[in-house]
Amino acid sequence: MRVLPKPATAKTPQERFTGDVWLDMVVTPQEGDQRMTAGLVRFSPGARTAWHSHARGQYLHVVSGVALTGTRDGQVLRVCAGQTAYCAPGEEHWHGATPEDFMEHLAMTENADDPARTTVWLEHVADEDYRSA
Repeated sequence: MRVLPKPATAKTPQERFTGDVWLDMVVTPQEGDQRMTAGLVRFSPGARTAWHSHARGQYLHVVSGVALTGTRDGQVLRVCAGQTAYCAPGEEHWHGATPEDFMEHLAMTENADDPARTTVWLEHVADEDYRSA
């Protein structure tokens, strides 16, 4: 057993997020056959991801605030602190904070066989789509 060093908090790239979002990686593979990653993601009010999908799906466990997560069919879920949302493999979705409050969640994902294909990033969520949530 060992204690892993804490990576520095990273500001997320503007091409993948709208608004101010910070990421602390909590779990990364330590052995050759491991796939799990987990990050604590903090969203400022109104901040959100771009549309994206994950090869092996994703779990979003809300730690504080209320998360909004939307799918291409127009469904938007409100996920409260203590709840977990599941996004199926290949499902295009976005997630973020409400316009009024900060939100943080643990994003848990398994890497694809080729880690570069784990997440497919797409276009930004249009402001009108976000506001309709």
